Amino acid sequence: MSRHLLRSAAACFALLLAVLGGIPSAAAASAPTLPSPTGKQLIGTKSLHLVDTSRTDPWKPEAGHRQLMASLWYPALRPSARPAPYASAALSTAVFGTDALAAVRTHATVNAPAAPGARPLVVLSPGFGMSRLTLTTLAEELAGRGYVVAALDHTYEAPVEFPGGRIEACLICERPDFGRVVPNRVKDIGFLLDRLTRPGTGVRVDAGRIAVAGHSIGGASAVELLGTDSRVDAAVNLDGDFFTAPPTRALERPVLLFGAQRTKDSVPNANWNERRRHFTGWQRWLDVPTGGHMTFTDVPWIGSRFDLGNRIPADQRATAFGTLPGERATPVVRAYVAAFMDRHLRGRPSPLLEGPSAAYPEVRFVK
Repeated sequence: MSRHLLRSAAACFALLLAVLGGIPSAAAASAPTLPSPTGKQLIGTKSLHLVDTSRTDPWKPEAGHRQLMASLWYPALRPSARPAPYASAALSTAVFGTDALAAVRTHATVNAPAAPGARPLVVLSPGFGMSRLTLTTLAEELAGRGYVVAALDHTYEAPVEFPGGRIEACLICERPDFGRVVPNRVKDIGFLLDRLTRPGTGVRVDAGRIAVAGHSIGGASAVELLGTDSRVDAAVNLDGDFFTAPPTRALERPVLLFGAQRTKDSVPNANWNERRRHFTGWQRWLDVPTGGHMTFTDVPWIGSRFDLGNRIPADQRATAFGTLPGERATPVVRAYVAAFMDRHLRGRPSPLLEGPSAAYPEVRFVK
Protein backbone atom coordinates (compact mmCIF):
# COMPACT_ATOMS: atom_id res chain seq x y z
CA MET A 1 0.00 0.00 0.00
CA SER A 2 1.44 3.36 -0.97
CA ARG A 3 1.66 6.27 1.45
CA HIS A 4 -0.60 8.34 -0.79
CA LEU A 5 -3.23 5.60 -0.94
CA LEU A 6 -3.34 5.31 2.83
CA ARG A 7 -3.52 9.08 3.23
CA SER A 8 -6.32 9.22 0.68
CA ALA A 9 -8.10 6.77 3.00
CA ALA A 10 -9.07 4.37 0.25
CA ALA A 11 -7.69 1.67 2.50
CA CYS A 12 -8.82 3.04 5.88
CA PHE A 13 -11.56 0.46 6.30
CA ALA A 14 -9.32 -2.43 5.32
CA LEU A 15 -6.62 -1.12 7.65
CA LEU A 16 -9.03 -0.99 10.56
CA LEU A 17 -9.97 -4.62 10.02
CA ALA A 18 -6.34 -5.62 9.69
CA VAL A 19 -5.32 -3.70 12.79
CA LEU A 20 -8.25 -4.56 15.03
CA GLY A 21 -9.40 -7.88 13.68
CA GLY A 22 -7.56 -9.72 16.43
CA ILE A 23 -9.41 -8.03 19.31
CA PRO A 24 -11.28 -10.55 21.48
CA SER A 25 -15.04 -10.36 21.84
CA ALA A 26 -16.66 -8.04 24.37
CA ALA A 27 -17.38 -10.92 26.69
CA ALA A 28 -13.70 -11.81 26.92
CA ALA A 29 -12.24 -8.31 27.00
CA SER A 30 -11.98 -5.86 29.86
CA ALA A 31 -13.98 -2.66 29.55
CA PRO A 32 -11.59 0.30 29.28
CA THR A 33 -12.79 3.90 29.50
CA LEU A 34 -11.94 6.55 26.91
CA PRO A 35 -9.42 9.20 28.01
CA SER A 36 -11.08 11.73 30.32
CA PRO A 37 -11.92 15.11 28.78
CA THR A 38 -10.06 18.04 30.33
CA GLY A 39 -13.04 20.42 30.37
CA LYS A 40 -15.43 20.96 33.27
CA GLN A 41 -18.75 20.49 31.49
CA LEU A 42 -20.93 17.41 31.88
CA ILE A 43 -21.50 15.82 28.47
CA GLY A 44 -24.70 14.67 26.85
CA THR A 45 -25.03 12.86 23.54
CA LYS A 46 -27.76 11.91 21.11
CA SER A 47 -28.07 10.47 17.63
CA LEU A 48 -29.83 12.11 14.70
CA HIS A 49 -31.33 10.33 11.69
CA LEU A 50 -31.45 12.85 8.86
CA VAL A 51 -33.16 12.63 5.46
CA ASP A 52 -32.25 15.11 2.75
CA THR A 53 -35.35 15.21 0.58
CA SER A 54 -33.67 17.63 -1.84
CA ARG A 55 -31.38 15.00 -3.39
CA THR A 56 -31.13 11.36 -4.33
CA ASP A 57 -28.37 9.31 -2.78
CA PRO A 58 -25.37 9.61 -5.14
CA TRP A 59 -23.93 6.18 -4.36
CA LYS A 60 -27.18 4.20 -4.31
CA PRO A 61 -29.88 6.02 -6.29
CA GLU A 62 -32.39 3.19 -5.78
CA ALA A 63 -32.29 3.98 -2.03
CA GLY A 64 -34.10 7.25 -2.71
CA HIS A 65 -33.40 10.37 -0.69
CA ARG A 66 -29.98 10.74 0.94
CA GLN A 67 -30.10 9.45 4.53
CA LEU A 68 -27.44 10.28 7.11
CA MET A 69 -26.62 9.56 10.74
CA ALA A 70 -24.96 12.04 13.07
CA SER A 71 -23.98 12.08 16.73
CA LEU A 72 -24.23 15.19 18.89
CA TRP A 73 -22.14 15.82 21.99
CA TYR A 74 -22.97 18.90 24.04
CA PRO A 75 -22.65 20.46 27.50
CA ALA A 76 -25.31 18.88 29.69
CA LEU A 77 -27.31 20.41 32.52
CA ARG A 78 -27.21 17.08 34.36
CA PRO A 79 -26.49 13.48 33.35
CA SER A 80 -29.19 11.08 32.29
CA ALA A 81 -29.47 7.58 33.73
CA ARG A 82 -28.08 5.95 30.58
CA PRO A 83 -24.31 5.92 29.97
CA ALA A 84 -23.46 6.34 26.30
CA PRO A 85 -21.88 3.27 24.69
CA TYR A 86 -18.92 3.72 22.38
CA ALA A 87 -20.71 1.60 19.77
CA SER A 88 -23.40 -1.02 19.56
CA ALA A 89 -22.20 -4.60 19.25
CA ALA A 90 -23.47 -4.69 15.68
CA LEU A 91 -21.72 -1.48 14.62
CA SER A 92 -18.53 -2.47 16.42
CA THR A 93 -18.55 -5.69 14.45
CA ALA A 94 -19.26 -3.93 11.15
CA VAL A 95 -16.50 -1.33 11.66
CA PHE A 96 -13.86 -3.28 13.56
CA GLY A 97 -14.64 -6.91 12.83
CA THR A 98 -15.38 -7.61 16.52
CA ASP A 99 -18.02 -6.65 19.07
CA ALA A 100 -15.36 -5.75 21.65
CA LEU A 101 -15.69 -1.99 21.23
CA ALA A 102 -19.26 -2.18 22.52
CA ALA A 103 -17.75 -2.62 25.99
CA VAL A 104 -15.69 0.60 25.86
CA ARG A 105 -17.03 3.23 28.26
CA THR A 106 -17.41 6.91 27.35
CA HIS A 107 -17.91 10.09 29.39
CA ALA A 108 -21.34 11.06 28.04
CA THR A 109 -24.89 10.09 28.89
CA VAL A 110 -27.64 9.57 26.32
CA ASN A 111 -30.23 12.31 25.80
CA ALA A 112 -29.12 14.30 28.85
CA PRO A 113 -30.80 17.72 29.03
CA ALA A 114 -28.66 20.35 27.36
CA ALA A 115 -27.18 23.18 29.41
CA PRO A 116 -28.83 26.52 28.63
CA GLY A 117 -27.51 28.92 26.04
CA ALA A 118 -26.40 28.72 22.42
CA ARG A 119 -22.93 27.22 21.98
CA PRO A 120 -20.39 27.36 19.16
CA LEU A 121 -20.65 24.38 16.82
CA VAL A 122 -17.90 22.08 15.57
CA VAL A 123 -18.71 19.51 12.87
CA LEU A 124 -16.46 16.47 12.45
CA SER A 125 -16.12 14.36 9.29
CA PRO A 126 -14.28 11.00 9.51
CA GLY A 127 -11.82 9.44 7.10
CA PHE A 128 -13.05 7.46 4.12
CA GLY A 129 -14.24 4.01 5.17
CA MET A 130 -14.19 5.08 8.82
CA SER A 131 -17.09 5.55 11.20
CA ARG A 132 -17.88 8.80 13.00
CA LEU A 133 -17.33 6.91 16.26
CA THR A 134 -13.56 6.95 15.62
CA LEU A 135 -13.58 10.70 16.46
CA THR A 136 -15.30 10.26 19.84
CA THR A 137 -12.34 11.25 22.04
CA LEU A 138 -11.96 14.55 20.20
CA ALA A 139 -15.72 15.16 20.29
CA GLU A 140 -15.91 14.57 24.05
CA GLU A 141 -12.97 16.90 24.66
CA LEU A 142 -14.61 19.75 22.76
CA ALA A 143 -18.02 19.17 24.35
CA GLY A 144 -16.42 19.16 27.79
CA ARG A 145 -14.97 22.58 26.94
CA GLY A 146 -18.41 23.97 26.10
CA TYR A 147 -18.84 23.30 22.37
CA VAL A 148 -21.65 21.50 20.59
CA VAL A 149 -20.02 18.84 18.44
CA ALA A 150 -21.65 16.95 15.58
CA ALA A 151 -19.89 13.98 13.97
CA LEU A 152 -21.38 12.88 10.67
CA ASP A 153 -21.35 9.50 8.94
CA HIS A 154 -21.32 9.61 5.14
CA THR A 155 -23.58 6.76 4.08
CA TYR A 156 -22.13 4.11 1.75
CA GLU A 157 -18.63 5.52 2.41
CA ALA A 158 -18.36 3.49 5.64
CA PRO A 159 -20.56 1.10 7.64
CA VAL A 160 -23.45 3.11 9.11
CA GLU A 161 -26.08 1.94 11.61
CA PHE A 162 -29.59 3.36 11.30
CA PRO A 163 -32.47 3.19 13.79
CA GLY A 164 -33.81 -0.30 14.25
CA GLY A 165 -30.36 -1.85 13.82
CA ARG A 166 -30.17 -1.60 10.02
CA ILE A 167 -26.55 -1.36 8.92
CA GLU A 168 -25.60 -0.08 5.50
CA ALA A 169 -22.20 -1.25 4.28
CA CYS A 170 -19.57 0.76 2.46
CA LEU A 171 -20.57 0.41 -1.18
CA ILE A 172 -17.71 2.34 -2.73
CA CYS A 173 -14.76 1.32 -0.54
CA GLU A 174 -13.33 -0.95 -3.21
CA ARG A 175 -13.53 1.63 -6.02
CA PRO A 176 -13.78 5.12 -4.53
CA ASP A 177 -13.99 8.18 -6.73
CA PHE A 178 -12.43 10.88 -4.57
CA GLY A 179 -13.28 13.55 -7.10
CA ARG A 180 -16.93 12.85 -6.28
CA VAL A 181 -16.51 12.02 -2.59
CA VAL A 182 -15.37 15.51 -1.58
CA PRO A 183 -18.23 17.50 -3.18
CA ASN A 184 -20.72 14.94 -1.90
CA ARG A 185 -19.39 15.39 1.63
CA VAL A 186 -19.66 19.14 1.24
CA LYS A 187 -23.37 18.65 0.51
CA ASP A 188 -23.76 16.23 3.44
CA ILE A 189 -22.20 18.67 5.90
CA GLY A 190 -24.10 21.62 4.48
CA PHE A 191 -27.36 19.73 5.00
CA LEU A 192 -26.34 18.91 8.58
CA LEU A 193 -25.73 22.61 9.19
CA ASP A 194 -29.20 23.37 7.84
CA ARG A 195 -30.63 20.99 10.41
CA LEU A 196 -28.55 22.06 13.39
CA THR A 197 -29.04 25.79 12.93
CA ARG A 198 -32.80 25.59 13.27
CA PRO A 199 -34.86 24.43 16.29
CA GLY A 200 -35.78 20.82 16.89
CA THR A 201 -32.72 18.98 18.15
CA GLY A 202 -33.03 20.04 21.78
CA VAL A 203 -29.51 21.49 21.59
CA ARG A 204 -28.96 25.17 20.76
CA VAL A 205 -26.05 26.23 18.56
CA ASP A 206 -24.70 29.67 17.81
CA ALA A 207 -25.10 29.95 14.03
CA GLY A 208 -22.54 32.76 14.01
CA ARG A 209 -19.74 30.52 15.34
CA ILE A 210 -19.23 27.35 13.28
CA ALA A 211 -16.12 25.35 12.42
CA VAL A 212 -15.62 22.09 10.54
CA ALA A 213 -12.81 19.59 11.12
CA GLY A 214 -12.14 16.22 9.58
CA HIS A 215 -9.71 13.36 9.32
CA SER A 216 -8.15 12.31 6.03
CA ILE A 217 -10.57 13.06 3.19
CA GLY A 218 -12.92 14.42 5.84
CA GLY A 219 -10.32 17.11 6.51
CA ALA A 220 -9.97 17.93 2.83
CA SER A 221 -13.77 18.20 2.66
CA ALA A 222 -13.78 20.55 5.67
CA VAL A 223 -11.45 22.97 3.87
CA GLU A 224 -13.50 22.64 0.68
CA LEU A 225 -16.65 23.56 2.59
CA LEU A 226 -14.92 26.54 4.18
CA GLY A 227 -14.40 27.99 0.73
CA THR A 228 -18.00 27.51 -0.38
CA ASP A 229 -20.28 27.93 2.68
CA SER A 230 -20.36 31.39 4.27
CA ARG A 231 -21.73 29.93 7.52
CA VAL A 232 -18.41 28.22 8.29
CA ASP A 233 -15.83 30.38 10.06
CA ALA A 234 -12.80 28.06 10.20
CA ALA A 235 -11.61 24.58 9.21
CA VAL A 236 -9.16 21.91 10.35
CA ASN A 237 -7.67 19.27 8.07
CA LEU A 238 -6.27 16.32 10.03
CA ASP A 239 -3.80 14.63 7.66
CA GLY A 240 -5.98 14.62 4.56
CA ASP A 241 -4.68 14.96 1.00
CA PHE A 242 -6.55 17.31 -1.34
CA PHE A 243 -8.22 15.79 -4.40
CA THR A 244 -10.09 18.72 -5.89
CA ALA A 245 -8.80 21.64 -7.93
CA PRO A 246 -7.64 24.68 -5.95
CA PRO A 247 -10.28 27.34 -5.38
CA THR A 248 -10.65 30.05 -7.98
CA ARG A 249 -10.70 32.65 -5.21
CA ALA A 250 -8.25 32.87 -2.33
CA LEU A 251 -9.49 31.36 0.94
CA GLU A 252 -9.42 34.17 3.51
CA ARG A 253 -10.84 32.33 6.53
CA PRO A 254 -8.67 30.44 9.09
CA VAL A 255 -7.26 27.02 8.26
CA LEU A 256 -5.28 24.58 10.39
CA LEU A 257 -3.39 21.84 8.57
CA PHE A 258 -2.39 19.27 11.20
CA GLY A 259 -0.61 16.23 9.82
CA ALA A 260 1.94 13.51 10.45
CA GLN A 261 5.14 12.82 8.56
CA ARG A 262 4.26 15.65 6.16
CA THR A 263 7.86 16.69 5.61
CA LYS A 264 10.85 14.72 4.42
CA ASP A 265 14.33 16.11 5.02
CA SER A 266 12.63 19.43 5.88
CA VAL A 267 10.86 19.56 2.49
CA PRO A 268 7.09 20.16 2.96
CA ASN A 269 4.62 17.71 1.44
CA ALA A 270 3.80 18.91 -2.09
CA ASN A 271 0.05 18.24 -1.88
CA TRP A 272 -0.40 20.54 1.11
CA ASN A 273 2.24 23.03 0.02
CA GLU A 274 0.48 23.60 -3.29
CA ARG A 275 -2.95 24.07 -1.71
CA ARG A 276 -1.86 26.39 1.08
CA ARG A 277 -0.66 28.92 -1.49
CA HIS A 278 -4.35 29.69 -1.96
CA PHE A 279 -4.87 30.47 1.77
CA THR A 280 -4.56 34.19 2.44
CA GLY A 281 -6.08 34.32 5.92
CA TRP A 282 -4.81 33.01 9.25
CA GLN A 283 -3.15 29.61 8.76
CA ARG A 284 -0.90 27.12 10.47
CA TRP A 285 0.71 23.93 9.23
CA LEU A 286 1.67 21.64 12.10
CA ASP A 287 3.35 18.25 11.78
CA VAL A 288 3.86 15.30 14.11
CA PRO A 289 6.97 13.60 12.68
CA THR A 290 6.60 10.60 15.01
CA GLY A 291 2.88 10.22 14.33
CA GLY A 292 0.95 8.49 11.57
CA HIS A 293 -2.25 8.79 9.58
CA MET A 294 -4.32 7.23 12.38
CA THR A 295 -2.84 9.48 15.09
CA PHE A 296 -5.78 11.88 14.71
CA THR A 297 -8.43 9.23 15.49
CA ASP A 298 -9.30 6.89 18.37
CA VAL A 299 -7.52 4.00 16.67
CA PRO A 300 -4.10 4.40 18.39
CA TRP A 301 -5.82 4.53 21.79
CA ILE A 302 -7.83 1.43 20.95
CA GLY A 303 -4.66 -0.31 19.84
CA SER A 304 -2.98 0.57 23.14
CA ARG A 305 -5.83 -1.00 25.15
CA PHE A 306 -6.37 -4.20 23.21
CA ASP A 307 -3.90 -6.90 22.24
CA LEU A 308 -3.30 -6.50 18.53
CA GLY A 309 -0.69 -9.20 18.30
CA ASN A 310 0.81 -9.19 14.84
CA ARG A 311 -2.35 -8.04 13.07
CA ILE A 312 -0.78 -4.83 11.80
CA PRO A 313 0.83 -5.48 8.40
CA ALA A 314 4.51 -4.62 8.66
CA ASP A 315 4.48 -2.40 5.58
CA GLN A 316 1.65 -0.26 7.02
CA ARG A 317 2.79 0.29 10.61
CA ALA A 318 5.04 3.28 10.06
CA THR A 319 2.61 5.24 7.92
CA ALA A 320 -0.45 4.34 9.98
CA PHE A 321 0.93 4.93 13.46
CA GLY A 322 4.52 6.12 13.39
CA THR A 323 6.17 5.65 16.77
CA LEU A 324 3.94 7.97 18.83
CA PRO A 325 2.32 5.94 21.66
CA GLY A 326 -1.46 5.66 21.55
CA GLU A 327 -1.90 7.21 24.98
CA ARG A 328 0.04 10.28 23.83
CA ALA A 329 -1.72 10.78 20.49
CA THR A 330 -5.04 11.72 22.11
CA PRO A 331 -3.83 14.65 24.27
CA VAL A 332 -1.68 16.05 21.47
CA VAL A 333 -4.55 16.17 18.97
CA ARG A 334 -7.06 17.39 21.54
CA ALA A 335 -4.84 20.26 22.69
CA TYR A 336 -4.15 21.77 19.28
CA VAL A 337 -7.63 21.35 17.81
CA ALA A 338 -9.16 22.87 20.95
CA ALA A 339 -6.69 25.78 20.85
CA PHE A 340 -7.68 26.45 17.23
CA MET A 341 -11.40 26.38 18.07
CA ASP A 342 -10.93 28.63 21.09
CA ARG A 343 -9.02 31.18 19.01
CA HIS A 344 -11.36 31.34 16.04
CA LEU A 345 -14.77 30.65 17.59
CA ARG A 346 -14.24 32.32 20.97
CA GLY A 347 -11.49 34.87 20.36
CA ARG A 348 -9.17 33.29 22.91
CA PRO A 349 -5.57 33.25 21.61
CA SER A 350 -3.36 30.36 22.69
CA PRO A 351 0.44 30.21 22.80
CA LEU A 352 0.18 26.68 21.41
CA LEU A 353 -0.57 28.17 18.00
CA GLU A 354 2.26 30.70 18.09
CA GLY A 355 5.28 28.41 18.25
CA PRO A 356 6.77 25.18 19.57
CA SER A 357 5.68 24.11 23.05
CA ALA A 358 7.72 22.28 25.68
CA ALA A 359 4.49 20.57 26.74
CA TYR A 360 4.06 19.05 23.26
CA PRO A 361 7.53 18.46 21.83
CA GLU A 362 6.03 16.03 19.30
CA VAL A 363 4.54 18.91 17.30
CA ARG A 364 6.60 20.78 14.72
CA PHE A 365 5.66 24.09 13.08
CA VAL A 366 6.10 23.74 9.31
CA LYS A 367 4.49 26.97 8.13
